[in-house]
Amino acid sequence: MTENIYSPLEDRYESGMSYMRCGESGILLPRVSLGLWHNFGAVDTLSNCRKILHYAFDHGITCFDLANNYGPPYGSAEETFGQIMKSSFRPYRDEMIITTKAGYDMWKGPYGIGGSRKYLMASLDQSLKRMNLDYVDIFYSHRFDPDTPVRETLQALVDIVRSGKALYIGISKWPFEATQYAFTYLNNHDVPCLIYQGRYNMIDRTVESAGTLTQAKENGVGFTAFSPLEQGMLTDRYINGIPEDSRAAKNKFLKQEKITPEWINKLNALKIIAGERGQTLAQMALSWVLKDDRVTSVIVGSSSVNQLADSLKCVDNVSFSNDELEEINRIIFG
Repeated sequence: MTENIYSPLEDRYESGMSYMRCGESGILLPRVSLGLWHNFGAVDTLSNCRKILHYAFDHGITCFDLANNYGPPYGSAEETFGQIMKSSFRPYRDEMIITTKAGYDMWKGPYGIGGSRKYLMASLDQSLKRMNLDYVDIFYSHRFDPDTPVRETLQALVDIVRSGKALYIGISKWPFEATQYAFTYLNNHDVPCLIYQGRYNMIDRTVESAGTLTQAKENGVGFTAFSPLEQGMLTDRYINGIPEDSRAAKNKFLKQEKITPEWINKLNALKIIAGERGQTLAQMALSWVLKDDRVTSVIVGSSSVNQLADSLKCVDNVSFSNDELEEINRIIFG
């Protein structure tokens, strides 16, 4: 049987996707990146994963966000991506920004978690093998590790770039003071931090109140937002109850007790605003994140091509009136 050969759309860069410069670097990132945290593990259907990834690239998504322990099981999202890299994406590798991370638990024993030099370097080597890559474009410290000297973590990141196994460095979910130390250390070692990754959505605005968004901007660092839909809470998926196949039904990443009658009332009110904007609730929530020019890109997940196609429409309207913003705040925070 002849293997199908993937040919991306010729007009993939004229599909409507827009790009923003990442901090003060030479890199442009798509306003929407595809995250492989869910839906790309060994428990998922490879053919569906392939369709989603092909559709993403066909429509201007050039940034694919992974981590060593994405799956399930751990490592399998990278393996899935690696299979598709080998069969489809290899000729287009230089058109892509591929990221991975290490910091959370990955393998048993004391060297499979944290921010040590041993763990970070070993993890990246494993990730490259799983993804069939010689290097990643961005390697992230996935979390701040208070039990490892910060200089050890940062010097490991510097040396990873100098080894050629990553082109750029990013950090994710580091606290404010440690982040500033990291920016300064990396700059002083001629490996500036390219990007900060943090949770940001209409409900969780910690990166605003903590000053992280401004800090990144002032240091010439980009910002990419994850969980823009707060694990599905900012969609219309729960307006009519909790579907059996939803994250809330599984009670793992989204607890059922958060889907209260009060919250459903708020969702209905937000849906009205979205409708007046010509958007779905999910599209409006993504657009809300992208309205801030301190945000370089927003990471979306997807379980289907149709879901991804719906999400991509968020780039069509990222402007909000003051009245809209005030009403959104009133609905969410009372």
